[in-house]
Amino acid sequence: MRGILGIVCCLPFSALAWAQLPLLSLLPLPEATVEVGQAPRKGWVLYRVRPGDTLAGIAARYGVEAQHIMWSSGLKDHRLQVGQPLRIPLVDQGERPPRVPPGVEAYRVQPGDTLAGVAARFGLTPLELVSANPTLESLDRLVAGSVLYIPREVRGLLVALPEGETLLDLAQRFGLPPVQVARANGIDNPAELRPGDLVLLPGIQARTTYERLLAKQEEERRARLEAERRRQEELRRLAEERRRQQALAQQRARQAQARPVSYQEGGMRWPLAGGFRITTYYGQRGVFQRYHTGIDLAAPQGTPILAAKAGQVRVAGWSAVGYGFHVVLDHGGGKETLYAHMSRIAVRPGQWVEAGQVIGHVGSTGWSTGPHLHFEVRVNGVPRNPLSYLP
Repeated sequence: MRGILGIVCCLPFSALAWAQLPLLSLLPLPEATVEVGQAPRKGWVLYRVRPGDTLAGIAARYGVEAQHIMWSSGLKDHRLQVGQPLRIPLVDQGERPPRVPPGVEAYRVQPGDTLAGVAARFGLTPLELVSANPTLESLDRLVAGSVLYIPREVRGLLVALPEGETLLDLAQRFGLPPVQVARANGIDNPAELRPGDLVLLPGIQARTTYERLLAKQEEERRARLEAERRRQEELRRLAEERRRQQALAQQRARQAQARPVSYQEGGMRWPLAGGFRITTYYGQRGVFQRYHTGIDLAAPQGTPILAAKAGQVRVAGWSAVGYGFHVVLDHGGGKETLYAHMSRIAVRPGQWVEAGQVIGHVGSTGWSTGPHLHFEVRVNGVPRNPLSYLP
């Protein structure tokens, strides 16, 4: 009897004769029998969106199409929020990919592609391309590696068949004859369509979506113009502030040259006695230029260079990093001054010098384009703005 049951249970239920049902109902079931259904052929991975994630990036990571994630997660567009749960569909090898109507080509977006450019390349209008890809979120920004569907024959709205709906339902919703929809999609048997398969609705245009994207494009264009206007205003403000600071510094330099040297304890004097002008200030210069760690004082070749403050000569010689002939004075307390591009050095290492003593002469040695003194103030090895220490 157990042998008979084993054979019967291996047969599909549809193969049993209905006349056998009374007999089977009288047979005792084995006590340890457990019926196990077939293993599911597809499932999902639950994923929470992290900072920097994009739908296209997540899809590429799991080897699925972005639209499949949208369908599984109930998303209406590609926008994601950090912490948002997603269902990533995992389909085994036995499952076929979503059906694409004949005459519709899948195009993978290349870096630099624009919607208008892709549409022109395939002889479509932007509206026709949007209708074939109604989930687009921008007319300007296309994600490289994502897929655009290109209708090469019949033009219309391309949508995924929703769960629980049929081709007839879609045709009725958009007011199209079912035969026309079936012909446009190359379908003989509508029952072959599965949820997620793409269906082309001929002649239907996603005009509302397109107008929304046009409005968004104009809004983004205005935002870019406003951002550029603010950036230019900020640049003009910074340039004006820089000119004001430079004029103030030049005025201070002229006043210092016109009066006797006088400074408080701990301050410094100008390293040139007169006849100089500031050509480069401390701080950031052009976009592609290095940060300037001092100030440049243009003066005639051979002009005497004076110690800005009393101290001991720590370095007096040639520099391998562009200073040319230069001198470094140690003033104690971690404070140093550097004098670069000299034509001649007038002190030696270890020597003590007083403030205002000649330590060298203006030149153009090292990385220099003309006679000038490059003057730096360093505190514990860190360059500081020399104008903060000068009278």
